[in-house]
Amino acid sequence: MTTMTEASVREFKMPDVGEGLTEAEILKWYVQPGDTVTDGQVVCEVETAKAAVELPIPYDGVVHELHFPEGTTVDVGTAIIAVDVAGGASPVAEAPAQAPAPAEKEPEEAKPQGRQPVLVGYGVAASSTKRRPRKGADVPRQEPSTAAQALQSELNGHGPAAAAVTPPRPLAKPPVRKLAKDLGVDLATVTPTGPDGIITREDVHAAVAPPAPAPEPVSQPAPVAAPAATSAPVATYDTARETRIPVKGVRKATAAAMVGSAFTAPHVTEFVTVDVTRTMKLVEELKQDKEFAGLRVNPLLLISKALLVAIKRNPDVNASWDEAAQEIVQKHYVNLGIAAATPRGLIVPNIKDAHAKTLPQLAEALGELVSTARDGKTTPAAMQGGTVTITNVGVFGVDTGTPILNPGESAILAVGAIKLQPWVHKGKVKPRQVTTLALSFDHRLVDGELGSKVLADVAAILEQPKRLITWA
Repeated sequence: MTTMTEASVREFKMPDVGEGLTEAEILKWYVQPGDTVTDGQVVCEVETAKAAVELPIPYDGVVHELHFPEGTTVDVGTAIIAVDVAGGASPVAEAPAQAPAPAEKEPEEAKPQGRQPVLVGYGVAASSTKRRPRKGADVPRQEPSTAAQALQSELNGHGPAAAAVTPPRPLAKPPVRKLAKDLGVDLATVTPTGPDGIITREDVHAAVAPPAPAPEPVSQPAPVAAPAATSAPVATYDTARETRIPVKGVRKATAAAMVGSAFTAPHVTEFVTVDVTRTMKLVEELKQDKEFAGLRVNPLLLISKALLVAIKRNPDVNASWDEAAQEIVQKHYVNLGIAAATPRGLIVPNIKDAHAKTLPQLAEALGELVSTARDGKTTPAAMQGGTVTITNVGVFGVDTGTPILNPGESAILAVGAIKLQPWVHKGKVKPRQVTTLALSFDHRLVDGELGSKVLADVAAILEQPKRLITWA
């Protein structure tokens, strides 16, 4: 049997997806050790804090090892799969042949310039050629070298000359510095365990871990039963009566975003109840129109169009708040977000340039957005850059609500259930299709008059849908 050389094994690392994301959870492996893979083949599905995406392998070969099981959260830059490329078509296998690599170095650091693995939905982005080793790798401690000085300069945002004339700060990559800042940890007090004295995420977490109790004068740790004798209560729960679900990925990111939005943007919510009987009749007519053959036609389509027309009539509502510059940024385009409940949590993909689409084009875009979200295939790019959002709580039988703004947006429209209700129509009480709309807006950007005009315009269009023609 031929012995596989170290140089023939390529390590594929968790790609850097940008946008401040530093980790991803491995949801599913599509390959196993011994499987043959080809350049561009999807090998696994991962979930970041924004979406579930598929990762393609960037070379040909045979799977040698999967470094992490499904359900593991892995830092960006960590090797997740090893592939034997001996005899494969990938040119990267030939790079280490010039000289044997030291035992503590990973041979895959010499990457080709023509291609780099990236997440679905992102373009190729340059990344550092110096990555941390795999967790568990035995890396000897070293004193900071010239290379470490250069890395320190790069991490601190300075050139080589700056590193020579200023006292070096603790070595840590930007995501680790952000983690330390969030946890209130002074990096100067953290003991590094990474190569060349680099501080890792684990080092930061260890720095904030509660100190261990003073040990008794025995050679072994106290038995597990010992805490029962202490006065401090131990947190326990009945597994038969309670289930604990770890909050991570999309659900964790959504929770953090909603808290940030609720306590950053001053929310105001206004309500209006409207007779949408004519709109419901128009929906039925459009379903029979050949221009909408094969497209999803429902009340959400006309509600979306009504909001787009209302924004056109009141363009100042389509804006965002720049905290750093203390400026209001007015948008001359509308990326219409549609809140979607998925098994992984609430996501808000948006339709890019929705203001420029015809009604059939808007119907097609809405159909694609909803089906992609249900399949869990929404890309991170599809959830970026939204300007206003619609959330349809009516599908759950709810009459109305006070929606929280999607971070960075100025307004969100909640649509309640459409029900037959007694309504005064032409001087008589008749059963009519009625719904309640709720518009929440950022009071830094939108005052009461502007918010009221937008909500009133949406209601007027849904009451008399012919205004889609006269106001458009």
